[in-house]
Amino acid sequence: MNPSNPPVCALAQGKCKPCEGGVPPLSADAADKLLQQLPQWRREGQVIRREFTFRNYYETMAFVNATAWISHREDHHPDLEVGYNRCTVRYTTHAVDGLSENDFICAAKIDALFSL
Repeated sequence: MNPSNPPVCALAQGKCKPCEGGVPPLSADAADKLLQQLPQWRREGQVIRREFTFRNYYETMAFVNATAWISHREDHHPDLEVGYNRCTVRYTTHAVDGLSENDFICAAKIDALFSL
């Protein structure tokens, strides 16, 4: 386990639920409460983000591919910005035009992946 990361939070045990339009996004207070469980993530309006750093390109791409696998299983996909030794992950729920619990569940799963 990577000692610089906290233990995996309970959100990582969740499962994303299908989102449809017409459902309101989380309120700022609700989003901030969930964000407390993900201390390395930041909320920027209706997006949560985290930058991960790696030793080299190979590790970066392995993380990107593992993130894609998790995203496919949850059917909830982040925006990724990839560089040589870094990857910025951004989650938002386009169907609700804001944040949903799915964003936080997936962020927690990515944190769990990174802590391996």
